Amino acid sequence: MLIRKANGEEMLKLWGYQDDVSASYTAKFFYRNITSGNAVFWTLDNDGDLIGELYVFMNLDDKDFANGKTTAYLCAFRIKEGYRGRGFGSSLLNAALAELKKTEFHSATIGVGSDKPRNIQLYRRLGFNKKVKDCHYDPCGMDDNNQEFEEEAWWLLSKDL
Repeated sequence: MLIRKANGEEMLKLWGYQDDVSASYTAKFFYRNITSGNAVFWTLDNDGDLIGELYVFMNLDDKDFANGKTTAYLCAFRIKEGYRGRGFGSSLLNAALAELKKTEFHSATIGVGSDKPRNIQLYRRLGFNKKVKDCHYDPCGMDDNNQEFEEEAWWLLSKDL
């Protein structure tokens, strides 16, 4: 297993798109931010098979998530079924957090559904113990009109680095 930074083309392929032209608005948003340097795509690579993903956004319109100076937002954190519960997710998160800690960023935020006890437990164990706010939208998720869409309520948690 190799934890590494990946590029926008790899993200598109992982999400099932051949290019950014055919991608959904959300995929285009991620792709643009990765290629511009405003986001970092971290992956868990198992001999060329990307089995985990995590994105770190440096600056977003909602500054509670990422303000471009001291707080970054971690999102779209996923580990493929069959690899979960074996520490791979913790390793991926810790690698991204360690890299952020080397920069000017002093805190990280992450979103979690209040109905996801295993995710809450993982994030609390990793130090995301401060609830920033209740959220009803994700600043990185776009609908078919390229607008943020309302979701079920979830929490934005933060951690000091």
